[in-house]
Amino acid sequence: MHLTKYAHSCVRLEHDGGVLVVDPGVFSDPAALDGADAVLITHEHPDHVNVEALTRALSRRPAPVYGPGSLAGVLGDAAEALNVVMPGESFTAAGVAVRAYGGQHAVIHPDIPVVPNLGYLFNDVVYHPGDALVVPDEVQVDTLFAPIHAPWSKFSEVVDFIRAVAPRRAFALHDALLNENGFGVLDRQYTALSKTEYRRLEPGTRIDA
Repeated sequence: MHLTKYAHSCVRLEHDGGVLVVDPGVFSDPAALDGADAVLITHEHPDHVNVEALTRALSRRPAPVYGPGSLAGVLGDAAEALNVVMPGESFTAAGVAVRAYGGQHAVIHPDIPVVPNLGYLFNDVVYHPGDALVVPDEVQVDTLFAPIHAPWSKFSEVVDFIRAVAPRRAFALHDALLNENGFGVLDRQYTALSKTEYRRLEPGTRIDA
């Protein structure tokens, strides 16, 4: 697989001619959706799904959308393309084997409703957890995208999540709200404490998996 990290939580996977895009939210470049054969969305928050950009992309190139059933309430016309995914379900999207984990978004505050969230494991080697720290069981993850900063997260919990997944390498995810000061502090701390190879990729960086 070829992976391209776009801003915040958006990742584009290319495999055997197929193109799959995860979490094309409002902080990421809409060009991430160009040529997509399938779109996976972890949950309904706008930093993970840009409904306007997704609707435009699907009007140009129809493609299935996969994610929690709660997305139907926010996708508008794009909801017609939605394939509802349940936690524990396995399926194939754009030629890529996918397994769904979790079920619930991490708690932001008790007064804020918790929405459904799915983590996705691709070809049993690449894991994108969305906005929750659910460890995939009975699998050795090679490449983890770890949400390093969020209103719901705590640094020590994210470090322990990376250690529990124990991937060969971890890349920063969910980082659009940080400035250079925050990047400097968190990059240094995650590198020191994650017990794996840790990197933050600039948007548009392409790597192999």
